[in-house]
Amino acid sequence: MWRRLVTLMRFDRPNLKLRPLKPRPAPAVTGLAETAFDPNPGNLRMFQYLPRGLKPGAPLVVTLHGCGQTAGGYDLGTGWCQLANQLGFAVLAPEQKAVNNPHTCFDWFNPEDITRDSGEAASIAAMVRTMVATHRLDAGRVFITGLSAGGAMTAVMLATYPELFAGGAIIAGLPFGAAQNVRDALESMRSAPLRTPSQWGDLVRAASPYRGPWPRMSIWHGALDATVNINNVQALAAQWADLQGLSLTDAQQELVHGAVRLSWGEKLEVYTMPMLGHGTPIDSGDVGQPGPFILEAGISSSRRIAEFWGLATRSLQRAEPRPSALPEIEVTLTAANSAPSDDNPGQSKAEKLIWRALKAAGLVRR
Repeated sequence: MWRRLVTLMRFDRPNLKLRPLKPRPAPAVTGLAETAFDPNPGNLRMFQYLPRGLKPGAPLVVTLHGCGQTAGGYDLGTGWCQLANQLGFAVLAPEQKAVNNPHTCFDWFNPEDITRDSGEAASIAAMVRTMVATHRLDAGRVFITGLSAGGAMTAVMLATYPELFAGGAIIAGLPFGAAQNVRDALESMRSAPLRTPSQWGDLVRAASPYRGPWPRMSIWHGALDATVNINNVQALAAQWADLQGLSLTDAQQELVHGAVRLSWGEKLEVYTMPMLGHGTPIDSGDVGQPGPFILEAGISSSRRIAEFWGLATRSLQRAEPRPSALPEIEVTLTAANSAPSDDNPGQSKAEKLIWRALKAAGLVRR
């Protein structure tokens, strides 16, 4: 059997008080409706949502669910159709079939499904083109996001069809090129492959004839994720910093509702959630509702991603000073995910940067 989790954490929270959730009307059902499209070499289902009164030229957001989830269930949890009503964009939600994958995971590790003009990647691209043409949406404002296997498939779409997307967001996912089979996938989930930023970037550049400009990227991950190791966020940051021509050490750091945010301006951002497990972080007082792998976190990843993409005005929130009562996190790490050290040459710059950001925020100690 494969060992799970190389990071062990212990919390000391003697003064923890639960905050009541803000009241809000809960959506009874998702607004997604199934529709036909062609071609469909990956044998996927297509669901769409168009807010009432949506005008031609509106943006499009593509959402990819995780394993064991459905398009509708993921939408209810994350609140993307709710945001579509508020902000005026269309939603496309591809759905996996059990006949393709018994766990209904997108096959982000299968070569025939992650190659341009082939399999599931080609089906999702066909859905995007169908939505844009049928509903006269803005082809220059198409965005894609996903959780876990859906996050890894988001990385696949941004690599194989970058010309289709203005931006992406990967939640608890993996970088493109991390796996080419099931064995690789399990190993990568346990610990991301060790590559340089340029090697990660080259994998994306080789996936299509496109040469830029590259989509803007938002990356989210929980430090307590026992399914996809947090060092995958470091690999993702390295991959997209290289594509965008950014220096990993140039990130600006702030603390936002308990999350450490690293920002490289409008091109790249990384949210590390020190107290989050495997799932999409939501604020159910805003949009969405908790469920399996939809985690109440007091911060809405969906809304903040929409803001990063330019679909909404950025919330007027300042970087937060470190509260005196922040819980301490004692971390025991393997060599693949250890604290920055000059005698650890195998550690990536991205890994050191994320680690130092967490330490500077007072969220980890060695």
